[in-house]
Amino acid sequence: MADAPQGGGDGSAVMKITWDRFMVSLQRGDVALAVGVVVILSALILPLPPWLLDVGLALSLTFAVLILMVSVFIEKPLQFSSFPTVLLMATLIRLSLNLSSTRLILSHGHEGVEGAGKVIAAFASFIMSGNFVIGIIVFAILVIVNFVVITKGSTRIAEVAARFTLDAMPGKQMAIDADLSAGLCDEPTARKRRSELEQESSFFGAMDGASKFVRGDAVAGLLITMINIIGGMIIGMAQNGLTFGVAADYYTKLTVGEGLVTQVPALIVSVAAGMLVTKAGVQGAVDRALFGQLAGYPRALGMSAALMALMAVVPGMPFLPFAVLGISMGAAAIMLDRNQRAEAERTQVEAEEKAKQTAPVAEEPISTALRIDHVRLELGYGLLQLINNPRGQKLTDQIKSLRRAIAGEMGFIMPSVRIQDNMQLPANTYVVFIKEVESGRGELRPAMLLIMDPRGEDITLPGEKTKEPTFGLPAMWIDPTNREEALFRGYTVVDPPTVITTHLTELIKENMPELLSHSETQKLLDELDKEHQKLVAELIPTQITVGGLQRVIQNLLAERVSARDMPTILEGVAEACSHTRNVTLITEHVRARLARQISDSNTGPQGFIPLITLSPEWEQAFAESLVGQGEEKQISMAPSQLQDFINRVRQTFERFAMQGETPVLLTSPMARPYVRSIVERFRPVTVVMSQSEIHPKARIKTLGQI
Repeated sequence: MADAPQGGGDGSAVMKITWDRFMVSLQRGDVALAVGVVVILSALILPLPPWLLDVGLALSLTFAVLILMVSVFIEKPLQFSSFPTVLLMATLIRLSLNLSSTRLILSHGHEGVEGAGKVIAAFASFIMSGNFVIGIIVFAILVIVNFVVITKGSTRIAEVAARFTLDAMPGKQMAIDADLSAGLCDEPTARKRRSELEQESSFFGAMDGASKFVRGDAVAGLLITMINIIGGMIIGMAQNGLTFGVAADYYTKLTVGEGLVTQVPALIVSVAAGMLVTKAGVQGAVDRALFGQLAGYPRALGMSAALMALMAVVPGMPFLPFAVLGISMGAAAIMLDRNQRAEAERTQVEAEEKAKQTAPVAEEPISTALRIDHVRLELGYGLLQLINNPRGQKLTDQIKSLRRAIAGEMGFIMPSVRIQDNMQLPANTYVVFIKEVESGRGELRPAMLLIMDPRGEDITLPGEKTKEPTFGLPAMWIDPTNREEALFRGYTVVDPPTVITTHLTELIKENMPELLSHSETQKLLDELDKEHQKLVAELIPTQITVGGLQRVIQNLLAERVSARDMPTILEGVAEACSHTRNVTLITEHVRARLARQISDSNTGPQGFIPLITLSPEWEQAFAESLVGQGEEKQISMAPSQLQDFINRVRQTFERFAMQGETPVLLTSPMARPYVRSIVERFRPVTVVMSQSEIHPKARIKTLGQI
């Protein structure tokens, strides 16, 4: 007898622990959602009492209104990317309630209008006014509005948006890659834009399929209504002994009332879906977009007010509603026109005050005429629109991004670019000057796009054939309307400002040694962190001058070696200065210290450095051709032998270039500067490295030998 209470206590404790664990699990969103789905599916099988059906119908109506309000207030469609899933849940809830209400109508419809719950009875008495004919007409109109008007239009918009979004996806991805390569955006921004692009394509693709839920829900509601009326009348007359009139009155009111209860949330959700898919091209919330665009034209409001006033005085028309609308819209038009005029006058006054505050232009001193521009871009008058292009990227903004990109890539602070017009140039021609010497020019079509085929094949689109000004590749100017077609065919598409920026980038990289002045070198030293300033103080000017360091950095930039790692460069200079003052030897030692960086920059996509080595015979030939004593050695090779070397290098590299390879010429540390001085004369793009510049962890692959 003493053990019985203990056992009962244990059972209660176990039940309490189980209940606590269940409540804790419900606090997790995934578990709560799973429980909700199970409850909805249970309603499809288990009968619901009338009071619980009333709660479900109220929940369905509240959920539909919530979906509509979220669709109204969001800024862009992707902020409600879960709409297809929400639409499925709302449709499943309504269908489960349809089945439950059908069960109650068929089983308790003979008891009267309240046999299926108070919500259905309220809709039957309020909206139908107690007349089932009125209810049938209202229900039919709701079904027509939902099925024929809203749902059909939303479905078509979703289909078109999904197809256009998926078709434009490759072009948008290429545009992101082009902006990233041009320095117009950084890697996190490009990654974010790619993620948004993927979400957009997935969202519109899902909306294309989710719109079928709304369409199917409308069809299901119509069929369920017909089944309830016919089945209810048969059950009422055959099983419950009702007369035809009483059965038709009871079951028709209940069925139409139930149809109205479910069709109103369905109509609300359909409106929300329509607002969401039609909002793809609208910026901001719906209220700001609609009111800002509809109420932004006073003349339109004034004409509408005049029409309302005319309608008010037409014989037979009610005067008061049209008169009130006409007066309201007229007052709104007058007020909006006054605000716009005041804003225009205020803008004009501010511009005049700013012009008055501008100081008079003083006479330029003679030193201004002696000053030279390090980089100058001259434009023909037809290209001036590229500077302030309201529809695309401005040329000035791209040049700013170019300066930042070159600084991050090469550690070189690019001088400011002076842009000016030149009326003597042809209208569509531009010229780039480096230290007052013309370094490149090109011809553009400002209203067109330049396309190139990366595969080297002929371009089949209609347009004007030309040569790309930077590298001289075959290209074509096309109309902007053919942009999507060009991207679809895999062509590289660039706008005129990007053509100028690309040309300017290559010219800057070719002339970086000349553009690195004494003051720019000093600026690089001054911008080092505080922990490196002690190294600068120990090195300059006791071991090397700023001019000597400038020559070392110029030698690096001449071979496209980045000078961004300035601390390592200074450490290498300090080590080399302990045993030599020769700038060439100091540069070679610094290159050895930058072995990791140089090896990484010359590693191909396959993960290794493709090499062509210099044979021992040629190494010996270069060693024997050096004349002079100590650090003043120079190469003196016989012309016939030098020409033989040039021919062998040219033939070998051209053979591998035809195979798609860009190998590196590998020499000994002693011969590298002399080999480079010869190779740069006829193949300046060929990289020449020594064995000491191959990092120990770098992977290499020898392709051939000179």
